[in-house]
Amino acid sequence: MAVGDWMRAWVIHHSAPFTVRYGADLRFAGTELPAPRRRRVPTRHGRVRVHEYGERDRPAYVHLHGGAWLMRYAAMDDWWCRYVAATAGVRVVNVDFDAAPYVRYPVAQEQCHDVAAAIAAEAPVAIGGFSSGGGTAAAVALMARDTGSFVPRLQVLGVPALDMHADPADAAAAQGMISLPLRRLVRRVYFPDVASRREPYASPLLADDLGGLPRALVLTAERDSLRPDGDAYARRLAEAGVEVWHDVTPGADHYFLTEDPVRARTTMARIADEIRLSLVGV
Repeated sequence: MAVGDWMRAWVIHHSAPFTVRYGADLRFAGTELPAPRRRRVPTRHGRVRVHEYGERDRPAYVHLHGGAWLMRYAAMDDWWCRYVAATAGVRVVNVDFDAAPYVRYPVAQEQCHDVAAAIAAEAPVAIGGFSSGGGTAAAVALMARDTGSFVPRLQVLGVPALDMHADPADAAAAQGMISLPLRRLVRRVYFPDVASRREPYASPLLADDLGGLPRALVLTAERDSLRPDGDAYARRLAEAGVEVWHDVTPGADHYFLTEDPVRARTTMARIADEIRLSLVGV
């Protein structure tokens, strides 16, 4: 890894608590919940800290935060975890997995799978995430299917990053919040082995078979440079016989919930209802 890339990734990794403000205006529910409980869950890459919201004995939604596999900052999605815990009536497990430049693929994906499998041994689970977290959630669902480790009830894929092999060199990829330089930096730093970028757990969109996966909520945004990944994945899931709800937020870039808070309320409520129905059934 080039020194310049390592330094850029280091800055992104450690500055996240001071720079990420996504969701500050979306705290529609759950603000009264206490601070999340913290515990450490064993994985093949060491013990991983998780933040738990809601009652311990409830079915669980396992959430994987975004940050391009460069940020280790689970609290960026505290607003979302509180919302789901409060409105869906489930336990939310927010995974504080390792990120670049300290680890490379497949560490984060395998840590998240192992945490989700451990939680699934306690209670029924759904999995989900935003951005890189959405891509990791898709990878976890594939891992769970392939290994038979557990059966998620639902996968929530918000503006997911799903193809690390294709070079994002087209004009659309150069526009918007998720810039071309950032996407290439992620590939060089977290996915440095070019051959491994084709693997389905790195690029779920390139998986040979998407059959046998849980119902999916695929949420994309009209102006997001990652939209083609999500749109194509939703189509492939449906073609493979997987139930899919695919929603495109009009006029929005990657932070798809912040640009229209009125619509965000409807979208968030639908996701929470789907999580509740998948785990609780009522």
